[in-house]
Amino acid sequence: MRVVFAGTPEFARVALEAMAEAGFDIVLVMTQPDRPAGRGMKLQASPVKQFAVSRGWPVAQPRSLRLDGKYPEDAAAARDAIADAKADVMVVAAYGLILPQWVLDAPRLGCLNIHASLLPRWRGAAPIHRAIEAGDAETGVTIMQMDAGLDTGDMLLRESLPIGDDTTARLHDRLAALGGRMIVDALRQAEAGSLHAEPQPAEGVTYAHKVEKSEAQVDWRLDAATIVRRIRAFDPFPGASSALDGETVKLWAADARPGTPAEAPGTVLAVTPSGIDVAAKDSIVTLTELQRAGGKRLPVADFLRGFDVKAGQVLG
Repeated sequence: MRVVFAGTPEFARVALEAMAEAGFDIVLVMTQPDRPAGRGMKLQASPVKQFAVSRGWPVAQPRSLRLDGKYPEDAAAARDAIADAKADVMVVAAYGLILPQWVLDAPRLGCLNIHASLLPRWRGAAPIHRAIEAGDAETGVTIMQMDAGLDTGDMLLRESLPIGDDTTARLHDRLAALGGRMIVDALRQAEAGSLHAEPQPAEGVTYAHKVEKSEAQVDWRLDAATIVRRIRAFDPFPGASSALDGETVKLWAADARPGTPAEAPGTVLAVTPSGIDVAAKDSIVTLTELQRAGGKRLPVADFLRGFDVKAGQVLG
């Protein structure tokens, strides 16, 4: 089976590697243009491009796929590359560009998407973050037949994973591995003619809006469980944070525990080598891993050696 692959970040690279290991013929890889990154802001290829180059596959990096858009020459070149590839199917995973109808119609079997949620829950850009933030007990991967809507296409395969106390970073890696295995299964079923589509139910639709940096600041007026979920959801991006003694401190790990603090939300209640207790709306957040600007993520005992935190101080 001849496959065009469209994806950009590590989540997509894992799927591409799984397809390659399974022996599928990758005839074209599409990914976002190189972006400035790192302290030197040098142009850096995406994880998908780096892997494709290592395998010697042709790579296309259009800025847009809209033939009537801002970069019609990019779209036209991509159209020609896709036509020349004569692919049976396109696989899409966290690509980052909207696919117009001409792309959806180009491969014989259309476009299959690897989406990191149990559709129709968490359609959109940040399904992993939002599932953790909302306190979902489980999430998963849906292999979907793409249509013109936002993650509205028919479901082909669907498999769940428990969330537990995962951060976005840990859950991302588990879902990426699951997505890689599932897309291989989907393509093999497609080859055999045994892949069946099921429309998404109309009930239970939610949208996973893109995570903004402005969401990083912890609101201590919320309950402890919500704050702790947000800390996990925003690891690694954008990283939950709060002002403390004139500095912005990143908060990477925390636990929620019962209690009814008399102090105002954000007040430090107690400081020990095992945690910093902070008053929330109606309970207590115990911070266990923190980071100063320019420093490293540290367990609280190590953090306290370089940052003097006392009961009575106020965060936020």
